[in-house]
Order: sequence, then C-alpha cells, then structure tokens
Amino acid sequence: MASSLALWREISWLHEERLSSSLRSIIDYFNLLAAFILYVVLLVTRRSSFRERRRDWFSIAILGCCALVSIGYYGAALSGESSRLVWLGRGLVWTTLAVSVIVRGSRLIAVVKSVWWIVFFLLISAFNIVELVKFHDIEILEIAPWLANLLLLFCGLRNLQGIVSHQVLDLDSSLSESLLVRTSGKGCFDLGEASLLSILLFSWINPLLKLGSSKALNLDDIPSLGSEDEALLAYKSFGDAWSVPEEEKGAKNSTFWAIARVYWKCMVVAGICLLLRTVCVVATPLFLYAFVNYSNLEEKDLEKGVFLVGLLVVLKVVESLSNRQFYFYSRRIGMRMRSALMVAVYQKQLKLSTLGRQRHSAGEIVNYISVDAYRMGESVMWLHVGWASTVQLFLAIGVISSVVGLGVVPGLVPFAFCGLMNVPFARLLQKFQTEFMAAQDKRLRSFSEILNNMKIIKLQSWEANFKRLVESCRQSEFKWLSDTMYMKTYGTVLYWMSPTIVSSAIFFGCVLFKSALLDAGTVFTVMAALRTMSEPVRFIPEALSCLIQVKVSFERINTFLLEDELKQDDVRRCGAGDLGHVISIQGGCFSWEAEATSLTLEDIKVEARRGEKIVVCGPVGAGKSSLLHAVLGEIPKISGNASVLGSVAYVSQGSWIQSGTIRDNILFGKAMDKARYEEAVRACALDKDIENFDFGDLTEIGQRGLNLSGGQKQRVQLARAVYNDADIYLLDDPFSAVDAHTAAVLFNDCVMKALAKKTVILVTHQVEFLNTVDKIMVVEGGKVTQSGSYGELLVGGTTFEQLVLAHTSSIGSFDETYGSNQHEHRAEPANQIEESVDKVERDGGNVMNPKTQLTEEEEIEVGDVGWKAFSHYFLISKGLIFACCTAVAQCGFVAFQGAASFWLAFSVQNPEKSSVYVVGIYTLISLLSAVFVYFRALFAVLLGLKASKSFFSGFTNSIFNAPMLFFDSTPVGRILTRASSDLSVLDFDIPMAFQFVLAASVEIVSTIGIMAYVTWQVLIVGLFAVVSSKYIQGYYQKSAGELMRVNGTTKAPVMNYASETALGVATIRAFGVSDKFFSNYLKLVDRDAKVFLSSNAALEWLVLRSEALQNLTLFTSAIFLVVFPNSYIAPGLVGLSLSYAFALTGTQVFLSRWYSSLANYIVSVERIKQYMNIPPEPPAVIPYDKPPASWPQKGRIELLELKIRYRPNAPVVLKGITCTFEEGKRVGVVGRTGSGKTTLISALFRLVEPHGGRILVDGLDICSIGLRDLRLKLSIIPQEPTLFRGSVRTNLDPLGLYSDDEIWKALEKCQLKSTISELPNLLESSVSDEGENWSMGQRQLFCLGRVLLKRNKILVLDEATASIDSNTDAILQRIIREEFSDCTVITVAHRVPTVIDSDMVLVLSYGKLVEYDEPSRLMEINSSFSKLVAEYWSSCKKNP
Repeated sequence: MASSLALWREISWLHEERLSSSLRSIIDYFNLLAAFILYVVLLVTRRSSFRERRRDWFSIAILGCCALVSIGYYGAALSGESSRLVWLGRGLVWTTLAVSVIVRGSRLIAVVKSVWWIVFFLLISAFNIVELVKFHDIEILEIAPWLANLLLLFCGLRNLQGIVSHQVLDLDSSLSESLLVRTSGKGCFDLGEASLLSILLFSWINPLLKLGSSKALNLDDIPSLGSEDEALLAYKSFGDAWSVPEEEKGAKNSTFWAIARVYWKCMVVAGICLLLRTVCVVATPLFLYAFVNYSNLEEKDLEKGVFLVGLLVVLKVVESLSNRQFYFYSRRIGMRMRSALMVAVYQKQLKLSTLGRQRHSAGEIVNYISVDAYRMGESVMWLHVGWASTVQLFLAIGVISSVVGLGVVPGLVPFAFCGLMNVPFARLLQKFQTEFMAAQDKRLRSFSEILNNMKIIKLQSWEANFKRLVESCRQSEFKWLSDTMYMKTYGTVLYWMSPTIVSSAIFFGCVLFKSALLDAGTVFTVMAALRTMSEPVRFIPEALSCLIQVKVSFERINTFLLEDELKQDDVRRCGAGDLGHVISIQGGCFSWEAEATSLTLEDIKVEARRGEKIVVCGPVGAGKSSLLHAVLGEIPKISGNASVLGSVAYVSQGSWIQSGTIRDNILFGKAMDKARYEEAVRACALDKDIENFDFGDLTEIGQRGLNLSGGQKQRVQLARAVYNDADIYLLDDPFSAVDAHTAAVLFNDCVMKALAKKTVILVTHQVEFLNTVDKIMVVEGGKVTQSGSYGELLVGGTTFEQLVLAHTSSIGSFDETYGSNQHEHRAEPANQIEESVDKVERDGGNVMNPKTQLTEEEEIEVGDVGWKAFSHYFLISKGLIFACCTAVAQCGFVAFQGAASFWLAFSVQNPEKSSVYVVGIYTLISLLSAVFVYFRALFAVLLGLKASKSFFSGFTNSIFNAPMLFFDSTPVGRILTRASSDLSVLDFDIPMAFQFVLAASVEIVSTIGIMAYVTWQVLIVGLFAVVSSKYIQGYYQKSAGELMRVNGTTKAPVMNYASETALGVATIRAFGVSDKFFSNYLKLVDRDAKVFLSSNAALEWLVLRSEALQNLTLFTSAIFLVVFPNSYIAPGLVGLSLSYAFALTGTQVFLSRWYSSLANYIVSVERIKQYMNIPPEPPAVIPYDKPPASWPQKGRIELLELKIRYRPNAPVVLKGITCTFEEGKRVGVVGRTGSGKTTLISALFRLVEPHGGRILVDGLDICSIGLRDLRLKLSIIPQEPTLFRGSVRTNLDPLGLYSDDEIWKALEKCQLKSTISELPNLLESSVSDEGENWSMGQRQLFCLGRVLLKRNKILVLDEATASIDSNTDAILQRIIREEFSDCTVITVAHRVPTVIDSDMVLVLSYGKLVEYDEPSRLMEINSSFSKLVAEYWSSCKKNP
C-alpha cells in the first residue's frame, strides 16, 4: 500500500514538464534496448520447427503503419531545430518495429518481439493517459503512433496465442499433455488431470479451437469423453438410485428423485458458484454509490480511489470466473443426466413387454430420447438460474433498502404483485406446454409411421391424404405453440414494466418518507440496483418455461420407465442339456392382452428334443407366430409351465434388417469365423447375390433393408441365425418371400443339412416339405389341434388333411405333359440358365459403372454460417418486415430508457424542480418504453410463428414429393431429427435468441454512447474492446459452427439406432444380444455427448474473454473518474456513466452467449432447408395432359426396350425388356430372387423413372401423365403387407370413398369378415403400429381387400399370397379370377401353382427377359420355366 501511495504521489505532480519528458525518455530507452535485444536474438538463434502465422493483410497493414510512423519521425528530425536526435531515435525504433513485423524465425524471436509490442503499448498508453489527464491535450505525433501500437498489441497477442497453441499440440513439450490423454491413438477430455488455471480459463479447449481455425472440424478431431462423463457411469449411478425401495423415493416421480439422489452434490457445487456470482453482482451498485460519493469530495484521496478500483477489479474477476464455471459445470451435469436418461429409456425398450410396446410406439420412444432426455442438458442451469434470480432480486431490494431506508417500502407492493402474477402465468405455461408435447408426439408418431411405409403410400397415391393427416396434427400443435409464445409476450411486458414501476414507487417513497435525499448517489444507486434486477427479469420467465418443460419431460419418461417389462420367469431358461426336451410347454395359456376375454393360445403342449425338426402349420390367424413368441417368452403367460434349454436363434416373419453392411447383419456382433461365415452364406443361397453386389458383403443396406428384395432380406435373416450357431432355431415362415427353387435349397441345404444337429421349429405354408420332418403341429383357433408325423396326421387329420388337399389340388392342374416334361428336364437346374445370363451381363461392360453405396453420407455445410442462413430464415418465412419492426421497437425502448436516465441525471441536481415532478416525468417516460417492449416481443413472436409455419410447410411438401430413391438412401432417423429437434429449435429457440441478440446489440451501442458522452476517452478503450470481442467471436465461430453441424450428424444415429431397436426388439432378445446393442448405444451416446461438451466449453472460452475485454472498459472508466478533477464531471453524470458501465459487462456476456446460440441454432435452418430442396418426383397431376376419366378401358400394357437404373451412376437393373401384356390376360412373372421382378412393378408405378424405353398403357405413355392419375388407376397388393395405426375402416378405405356395405362385402371376399365380425368394435377395431396386432397373413388379406374395393382394370399381385396357407391361397386365387376376370392381372409369385394357370408367363433373370410365352408352350420345350416347374414338381412328388 505504501508503494501504491508513492506511485500516486508521483503521478500527482507529473504535470511538471520536466518529469513528463523524463518518463518519455524512459520509454525511448526501453525501446532502444528492446531493438538491440531483438537484433542480437536474430543473429544468434537458429530456425526451429516452430512456424509463425503466415503474413496476411493484417500484418501488411501493421507494416505500413509502422513505416508511416517512422517516416513521420524522420520528417520531424529533418524539419525540427531541436530534439533531432530524439526524433531520429524514435524513427529508428519504428523502423525496427517494421522489420520485426516481417521477420519470421524461431519461437524465441516470436516471444521477444511480441512481448516488446505489448509492453510498449502499455507504457505509451499509460503515458498518454497521464498527459491527457494533466494537460487535457496530446500531440499529434503521439496519437498516430498509439494507433499503430494498438495494432501491434493485436499482433503480439495473436503471436503469443499461436505459440501457446503450438505448445499444446506439440506432444514433446505440451503444457497440457496430462489433459489430452492418448489411448489407442485417440485423445480424450480428462478434466481431472487439468491444472486449476487451465480449468478456470478454459485453456484446455485451446487445441480444439486452434485446429478448428485452420480446418473444418470433423467428428474424429474431437477428443473422447473422460471416464467420469461417460454414459455408462451415468447410467449405473442412475440405476443404483432408481433401485432404492419405493418408500425412500418419497414421491411418485421416481425418475426425478433418482436423478436428484445421484447429482445433488454436484448441483450444490454449481449452486455455490452461482451464489458467489450473485453476491458479486448485487454488490456492484454499492461500488457505484461509493464512486459517486468519492467524486463529490472536495479533496480526493488517491489512496481511497485506488483502493476502490482495486476492489472493483477483484469483484469483477470473481464474478466472471464463478459465472463461467457455473454455466459450464451445470451443463456438464445436465449432459450426464441426459446420457443417463437416454440410456435408461433405451435399456427399458429392450425389456419392454408387448403391452408396453402397444402403449408406446417406436416414434414415441424416439421422442423420449430426442426431446425429453435432451432437455436435461439445460435443466440444471435453468433450475439454478431460477432460484438465484429470485435471490438476486431480494438482495437487490436489500441494497436499495440500505440506501433509501423506508423509501423501499412502497416499491415492495408492485414487486410482490409482479411476483404473485408468476403463479397463474406458470400454470398456463405448463398447460400449454403439456398440450404442445402431446400434439408433437402425435405428429411425430404419424410422421414416423408414414416415413417407414412411404413405398406403399406412393404405390396407392395416398400422399395427399397422409400429408393432410400430418398437417392436421401440426395445426393442433401450432395452436398450443402460438398460445405458449403469446403468453411469453405478455410475461415479457410484465417483467420489463416491473423495474420501472418499482423504481418509481421507491423514488416516491423517498419523497414521502423523506428517508433519503434524491441526489445523484441515491438515484443512480437505485437505478444500478434495479439494473441488476433486469437479468432476473429476463431469466425468470425463461427459467419457469424451461422447468415446466422439464417437469413434463420427467413425467413422460417416468411413465415409460415404470411400464410393464417382459417377465423373465414366464419361460424358464437354462444352458443346453444333453438329454430330454430342449423345449417344453405344458398346459400353456398365453394372451397378448393382459385383460383379454379370450386367450391367444390355449392349453398348448409343445415338446421338442435335441436335433428334432418340427413344422407348425395352420390357416391364417390361427396363432402360429404366437406359438413361436410363446417359446421366446414374448407373449405374456397366463398359466402353465414353459422351459427352454440352450441358446435360441429367431427368424421373424417380417424381415428385420439393420442399417449397415450385409456382413454386419449376418455376424450380428459376433467375431468373424471365415469358414462358418462362408458356410452360412452358401447354405442360405446368398453367395450369388453377394457376388453381384458392387461391394460384395460390404454393401450397405438401406434402412430396413430397402435396397434388398423381400427374398434377400429373409435369406440375410436366415444367414444371421445360421452363423449364430445356436441350439434352437425358431423360423417364422422364412420361405414365403423366395421362389420355389430357392425355397427348396433353403430347406434342404439350410434346415436339413446346416442345422441337422439343431432343434428347429419351422412355421411354413409350404406343404411340400412336411414329409421329411420329425413332427408336424397343426394350430387352429389358438390351439394345437393335431401333432404327429406326416403319415399319422394324414390318416386321421381334418385341418391338416384340408391343407394337404388344397396343395394337391393346386398342383393337380399339371397335366401329363407337365409331368412328363419334368422328367426330361430334371438333369439341368433352372438356375444354370440364369447363371449363364448373369455371366454374359457381368462380362458385358457394366463393370465400368462407378461403385456407390446406397446410403449416402449426411450432407454437412462447411464454413462460417455468415448471413446466408439468416437470409434464408427471413426470406423463406417472408418475415423481414417483422424483423425490422422488432429492431425499431427495441431502438424505441432503448431511446426512452436512455431519455429517462438523462432526465434523472440532469434534474436531480436542479433545485428548481420538485422531486415529485422529476419522478413523475421519469415514470411517464419509462412507462412509454414498456409499450415498445411489448411490440418488440410481439413482432419477434410473429416472426417465429411465421417462420415455423413456412419451414414446416416447405419441409413437409418436399418430403411428400420426394422420389422413392430418396427414402431408399436416407435413414428415417435423419428425417425425423429434422422434424423433431430441428423444428423445435425453429419453434422456440430462434425467435427468442433473435430477440435477445437484437436487444443486447442495441443496448451495448447505447451504453458505450452514454459513457462516451460523459468521458469521451473511454470511447478509445470501448471501441478496442468491441473490435477485440468481434475478432475473438470470429475465431470462436469457426470451430463452433462446425461443432454444431457435427452435433447434427451425431444425434441422428442415436435416434436411428433406437428406432431400429424398437422395431427389432424381439429378434434382439431372442438372440440374447441385448448387451451388445446396449454397448453400441452407449458409444453413440458418448459420441454425441463429447460434441456437446466441446461446444459448451468453447462457448465459455469465448464469453470469458469477451467479459474480460468489457471489464477493461469498466476499469478504464473507473480510473478516469478517480483521477479527473472534481469540477471536470458533474456527480450526476458520474452516476449515469457508472450505472451504464456496470451493466455493460453483463450485456456483452448476454450478447456473446445469445449470438453464439443463435449462430448454432441457425444450423437447424440449414438442415431443414437441405430437405426443402429435394429434387421432386414428377408432378402428381399434369392439368394439360390428363388421361380420360375412363382410362384405361382395356388394360393393355406394352413394354418397349425398357431399361431401369436406380441412380445415374448405378448399373442398369432392367436391361431392355420388350413385351406386351394383352388386355384381360393373366400374366405371371417368375424368376430367381433378385432377378428384377419387383423392379418391373416399380417401373410400372413409376417409383423409378425409365432410364430408356417406354411403358404404354392402352397406347398412352405413362410418363406423359401425372403420377396420381397413373397410380389411382392401378391396384397392387405389395410384397410386404402394410397396415397403419388406426382402425380396420381407415386401413381399408383411408380416403373414405366407400360405404360400410361395400367394405363388408370386400372383407367377405378376402376371408376376413368372420374374424372382424367377432371383434366388439367391428370396422372401428384398432390396428396398432405396423399392424402388429394382426398376423402377417391377415395383413396381406387387408391389402387384398383394398384392391377389391378399388376394382381397377390393372391389378398387380407382388407375391401377394406368400404368407397364407395353400387352402386360403386357392380360395383367394379363385376370388381374384372371378372378381377381376376382365382385368389385366400381373402376378409376381414364388409358388408355381400361383402362376401356372396364367395366360402368359414372363421369366426374368438378372434384369433380362429370358422367356415370355404361354405356360403350356414353355413346358413343351427345354425352357427355364419348365425347369422351375420341374423342380417344384419334384419336391411335391416326394409327398405320398
């Protein structure tokens, strides 16, 4: 303290010219010494591996400035008569400075010159300030060099930053080597090893920011999480807390209390940081009071002034560090909570019972993860901000009370009123938010179902209907969104009016009670205290809103986590035994619904020994698949005993394929055993298919296997099961989607040979395989009606005998010619011709096509967001007028606020104006500003609502108009992420962030303007701080934008994986690989979390440095007010300047944070806009080229040199097919799996446009008309039957075109009338997601019912009866022949009897037309078709 006094005493007489010149001489001597040292270092040092930043325009500008300054000094030396040596010396110094800018060398040289530049700036700045304070004047030859010094300071700081960053990245000499731990070649964030200074200053993130400034960051550039932040630890901690006894949880929301038990200590630490910051903020007005009183002293005590400035510095440093640590630490805790809940939801769906899966669709489960769990990332911050803001408000009242005494009492009345208004406000917000979330769930559930079944929607031309459904859901959602946002607008007005009303009441209280004199100190201390209340005023509504959303999310997640789980004891499982039954069900009664009046399976008895082959057969809907689910334990057991000994492999009836490669799907998490892998591929007849793929078994499969045919998907499933090498195999109709030859290969090579020693239960409708198995079980009406060998059942059976007779009658149409021909052709398998054709095609030149995977990498914008995304936001929404009005309203608000402050500053010193008059005018002006606040919030809300509506409309239109190829190559998770979280950002975050950024920007400009009005010298430092902040913001934004984009690509896989798991959970549980899926999901969550952690650390890095720069402006203002003479500035203006200066730092931090958030949020605009510009498929309707209403009258189809390729760079799939389907004829299309049968149908419906050739229907080129006009005139029963969530009626007649009577007639014809008549709700009976409460065969019958209602001239049956038994198939074939006798029927089938009675047969092989003729003629020659028939006949003849 003594040394400080001595220094200030020295400064007090610096006005004497002699001492002033001696101080300037010291600076000159320092510069000459520094120049000498630099030259010595240049001579003795060698160049090192360190490289400075390349010379850019900034360095060139500095070089020019230094040269100009040196020329100026040389000119002064030449023209001046005195002090020539001084001017010459300074010229030499600046010449050396210019040289130092262009010299590039070792690290030591960079350090020496950077330190020189920085110290020179500080010395010359101090000298100029002293000169200005004492003499109120400064020479021009000191101003110009100071500006050049400022540029040198920037350059020096930049160099030092580069040096530090280079050291961090250098593995040999890294200062942060302990932080960036290297494991397996990949770094990880280990904050436990970082130094305290590194943690406080966030310098541990420097390497990532440095890397981001030099290149576009990708996921691999971001280090992994430390062990304390990993999802596994978070989930284990949550799981331990969740498992405590129910009475200890204390409340019905178990999820909340489990989270609280785990993280309460961490939250207390975060709360302490925020409390420390709150105390510092509230203490700030007291400093203003002290400074104003100090300025009123007749004789200033410099010791006291320096002491005040020193305390202010300490206060602001503590406030800044504690605030930054709070925000980062709270988000870090929130990230752990988020990870724990995401993993808990995922783990729960792996255990969820069937009843629970009916209550919570796959889309809802994804929503729990993508929306509800993600909210936890910000929940901790908003929880603390909520209570701390309240504490800050009361402390501010305490500060005001200490200054004005009883005068504070009148202010408490409006304050209490505003506080009580929070209660109804919060309740309304909670109601609106709950309704909004429910509406959002409904929309996302519908949208997810639509995306998963887009192919059938396009085939049926239902896009407009389902689009209206989504828009209807969005309309309901938008209503609650609007109510929420308007409610926030009213809240904004309430909270912005409250400080004005409170301050006016306090001032009137001071006048009334005469408790304090209304002088500058009192008025501006109260104003400063009320300014500290402005932040809580901003944050309390947002905190309430966020906490309400979090409460809703906790309740939703809690409801899900408390759902029924699959009972593990329903089926007793143990390791494989040597003897006895490996499967045993005795007296088993099972039901899908716990409260069902009728059982699904009743009194079931199943016994299977090791190596036994059992076939389950029966009519559609009998309970065959349910029997397999009973063995798996998937269906709830009502009574009886069930046990399974050994491992299980399961092949579901509806193929479940993961996104990934074919190899990944077959290995299914197991290690590669090449011999076993090749054997599994061969046994499942996949070897030739894999050879034909560009990338072999590394070919990527689209979501749900979209780029594979139905048969290929089934065989991949089967290969997965075979490779798994389990003890028991449950196969649910795996042959339904493959042709007869492939089915025979699969049964003989796979079931009977590869699985010879395994226990197999096979559900099938292929009666031809039954005579070779050990046991046959006939299921009818949920009961096992018959069980025994083929011979035993055939003698005494009824249902089984009907099935066999139906099969026999279907093959009885083979006449003697067919029978004799099959003997002639037996020696040459049908696939030999296909192989020869395939060889020709592979040698024919397609090998030159570039190889591309189907699933494309997600497109990521690279580089700074700039104004492009912002312009898209305003232009697409057409809301520029609202944005401008928001800006005008904010400027009006700031203008009136400033006017009120100036009025007080000038009026309180004027004794001629009464206090009541002064306060009254102040109140009036302030209330007028509240009007502008209302309009600012209103226009921002209108902008946000208009943007939400415009972007949703554009996004939805683009998705529904996108071609089928887009859905084949784009995972559904990517689309759903944009429809959920990205759209949520547009709904809530962007309007709020835009409003806040605009408000803070205008406030900063006005604050610096007011400070400069009082002490113009502050403008220099203020501008320096603003420019520096902008530079730092730009440096940060390079990395932040990329991190946000990377985060967009890490979130979608998390959602996609959860969605896939929800659809295939039965398979996952059957294979016993739940733990592997759980482990993979943990990795995806951690990958997403590391980007979140990096983004938040980078943001705090930015805010801390921006805050420091604005604090520099505050300190400079305080120093000026301490050293200026008493008469220089009026006390009122001192109070005015400091009241704004104290608010400047908070405003800058607020601006930096929200601008960064806005720049990150705007990435969602980019992502949604990407899917608003999808190249559309051809128009639905072409007004000037509509076909006649009666078209097609005949149904004649002509294929002319038809060529199809799915992408411009993909190989040709259909290779020049030319043929004619005559009107009224039945055409059968056959061929090996993957031969192009389904592609031909896709071309007919224009799911893919012809690459060459034409398709004519009744002479009209189908490519010349609209898609809707075409598809409504065609009927199809697709290969994969699809039902939608809803009712029986909506699934049969989604457009509402038919009467109940017509629907019942269609149901009767498709064999569903009896089943639906027994349901209590008849046509309104429910259909669950994916039609899971109906069997696969029943789903195909539903599809048949649809076409019976439409009755078009052209009907396509794409393996339409593959999942139904032969008896039902025969009945349906008869109905189709009768109902569509005058129609052109194209039948794609694997069963030869299905097409044998066709008028014409088309044989395809690898996309080429092999044969097209009448079946009888083809049977008379050595044709490919005759060989297919021969193989089928051969397998049938094996039956007695």
